[in-house]
Amino acid sequence: MNKLMLEISNAGYADRLLTDRQLARIVGGSPQRRYGLVNRALKTKELLRLQRGLYMLEGKYRSHACHPFHLAQSLVSGSYVSLETALAFQGWIPEAVYVTACVVPGRKSRDYEHEQMGKFTFHPLAIDKGYFLELVERVQVNQQTMLVAKPIRALMDLVCLRKMDWRGLDWIETGLRIDREYLQSVTGDELNTLKRVYKQKKVQKFLTELELALEL
Repeated sequence: MNKLMLEISNAGYADRLLTDRQLARIVGGSPQRRYGLVNRALKTKELLRLQRGLYMLEGKYRSHACHPFHLAQSLVSGSYVSLETALAFQGWIPEAVYVTACVVPGRKSRDYEHEQMGKFTFHPLAIDKGYFLELVERVQVNQQTMLVAKPIRALMDLVCLRKMDWRGLDWIETGLRIDREYLQSVTGDELNTLKRVYKQKKVQKFLTELELALEL
C-alpha cells in the first residue's frame, strides 16, 4: 500500500472525500513531501482527483463506494439533488436516470463529468432564498449524508426549470410518467409550503391548478 494510502486509512479517512487542507493535516511535513506523495498516488490511480483540491481513494481502499449524491454536495457547496434524479431515486418515475441533477443557490449553472463517477449538472432556479431547502430531506446511504428533494419538490423544481405550463393530471401521468397514486399522496400543506418557494408566476399557477385537481 502506498504510504499516503496508509496514512489516510490510519487516520480513518479512507471512505471520505478529501480536500488539500485535510491531506495536509493527515500527512504533515513540508508541502513538497505532501505534493510528492499525492502525485505518486495519482499516477498509480490509488488516489483519484475529482476536481481541483478534492480527492478520494480508489475503490479497493474503501469499505463502500462513494455515492454520487454525496459527491454532488462536495462538488458544489449548498446544492441538493432534485429534478428527474430525485424523482427516480424516490420511485416516482420508472426510468433510470444517469445524470445526477442538482439545484444550486445563486445564478450560475455548472456541468461536471468524471470518468468513474459520471455526469453532474447544477441548476439555479428562481427560488426565494429563505425557502431554498423546503421539502428537501437529509438521506444517509452507507454512512454518507446527502440532501435530496422530496418527490413533490423535485417535480416542482422540474416545472420551474423547464417553465412548464399546467396541462392536467393526465399529462403528468403520460408526459412525465408519474402515477396518479403518487400525486394523490401529496398534501395540501406541502403545496402551501411550495407556494412560498418559487418566484415564477407560471409555477404558482401550476401549484394552484394541481391543488384544485387533487381537491386539496
